[in-house]
Amino acid sequence: MTDHAPLVRRAAAEDAPTVLRLVDALAEYERLTPPDDTAKERLVRDMFGVRPRIEPYLCEIGGRAAGYAFVFETYSSFLALPTLYLEDLFVLPEYRRQKAGYALFSAMIGEAHRRGCGRMEWTVLDWNTLALDFYGRFEARHMKEWALYRLDREQIARLA
Repeated sequence: MTDHAPLVRRAAAEDAPTVLRLVDALAEYERLTPPDDTAKERLVRDMFGVRPRIEPYLCEIGGRAAGYAFVFETYSSFLALPTLYLEDLFVLPEYRRQKAGYALFSAMIGEAHRRGCGRMEWTVLDWNTLALDFYGRFEARHMKEWALYRLDREQIARLA
């Protein structure tokens, strides 16, 4: 294995600044407002605190951060098995032809298998043809019969 082969590893607390830079890069790519300082503090706490809510993984090529993935578990009552949910998978543009995305996604598949998950799920923006094509190469199925719904924080507060 050369030093330029993608290496995927679980991120550690000292990686927080790197992970946050990658999150900002994803926000730019998706044309979204990046997290503010308070949100970034929560994100770090939720990755590396006493009771983590998400699990961050980094992909490095030649010792440099090329991309990241966030996962967490949900649960299927019908399968009676966990589901590995892939919240983010992002690779910096300059690393997209160097197998960083493949390495990250393959590592998450391996993690789902290691945990005994019944499935792995994620969402993709409908305009992101690069991602749609990428996941299609893994034989991932677009679940057209499921409609995604969301309540935002303000709605939750109002309805609670």
